[in-house]
Order: sequence, then structure tokens, then C-alpha cells
Amino acid sequence: MQSFITRDTDILKRAFITYVRPLLEYNSVIWSPQTITDIRSLEKVQRQFTKRLPCLFGMPYNQRVHTLGLQTLELHRLIMDLVYCYKIVFGLTCLDMNDFLKFSPTQATCGHPYNLFVPFTSRNCRQHFLCV
Repeated sequence: MQSFITRDTDILKRAFITYVRPLLEYNSVIWSPQTITDIRSLEKVQRQFTKRLPCLFGMPYNQRVHTLGLQTLELHRLIMDLVYCYKIVFGLTCLDMNDFLKFSPTQATCGHPYNLFVPFTSRNCRQHFLCV
């Protein structure tokens, strides 16, 4: 923020979204942080940015994010994961759905037929894999 002459909140927010957030979200579909330490480290960047904006200094973080019309980075990662799952299911990527995701064998719920099956994993390293 010290590199910019302007103190306009909209311009600074656009600069953050354009230059900083892509670095924080790079490959987040493949590698999504699972430990609290990693999540807080990534979220701290956006937290510090919003705290330095002149008109938002005294507000709590959730209120600053809402005022700016942003999402928390954790929520944004979740949305990007869901969008990527949608793309895999409907064949909008070059990935084969059967390699990553399986449809649920039971159709007990009312609704769409695209319920995904979550496989059981006994290993902690597989729990946070893309298809699980």
C-alpha cells in the first residue's frame, strides 16, 4: 500500500484483487490449506490489507470484508473448489470424472441426481485430497 500514491479505497481494493489475491489463491483447487496455521497465515494478508485502509481502520475483520464487498479467502477457496467440481462433473475440463469423483449409489434424497459420494479414508494424508 505504501507504493500507491492514492488513498482511494476502490482503487486499492482493485489493486489487491488484481495483484495480491491471485498469489494467495494460486492452485488452491489442488493445494488447499487444511491446518489452522496455514489458513490464518493466508487470511492474515487480507486482514492486514483491509486494516490499513483509511476508512476501515477500527472495524472488525468480517465487517471490513463485508463493507468492501469481498469474501474471506477461506470462503473464496471453498467456492472455487465447488466450481471446479462442477466443471469436472459436467465435462468442462479435460479431466475424466471417474478418475476423481463418484456419484452416490443411493438416490434417497429428493433433488438432483448429481450427489457425490465421499469415500472413506483411513489415512490422514488422503482426507484432504481433491476427490475426497
